[in-house]
Amino acid sequence: MKTPFRLDEHPRRPQPPLAPPAADYFDKLPLRVMHRVRPAAEPAPLWGWFASLSAPLRTALASVVLLLTFVGSFWLTSRPGGLPAAGVARRANAAQALAAVPRAEAVQYLLSDAAPRVTLADLADTHVAERALTADFLPGTDAEIQAALDEQPSLDVYL
Repeated sequence: MKTPFRLDEHPRRPQPPLAPPAADYFDKLPLRVMHRVRPAAEPAPLWGWFASLSAPLRTALASVVLLLTFVGSFWLTSRPGGLPAAGVARRANAAQALAAVPRAEAVQYLLSDAAPRVTLADLADTHVAERALTADFLPGTDAEIQAALDEQPSLDVYL
């Protein structure tokens, strides 16, 4: 069994328990800690000029570099010949090879069961929108198209 502990039985230490701190001790303490924590190595000479700039100036410089990178990449990819010369040459060679295939053979290949199915997403990714292909898919005169539209039922709600 434990013996009971009574705080009154133990004498207190005399006041004051410790010596008072030196004058301005707490004022000098953060500076002393920072001197001990400071890294020993100086920044590399290449980036030394960047480290000597103030924090707002470094942030502004980084923002400008990021903006210029974005604008440059956007400009390079939106040019008519957006790809490098080798990529453009490969694309031109592929277009020439595809143009050499007879149209009837290409249609027969796409209609066969051995060919992979072409989805609307595949057709949406092609870059043939520059040509006027509607003449190939909608053979007819303006009068025939107007007659076909007139045959469609319409409701008065939409008029």
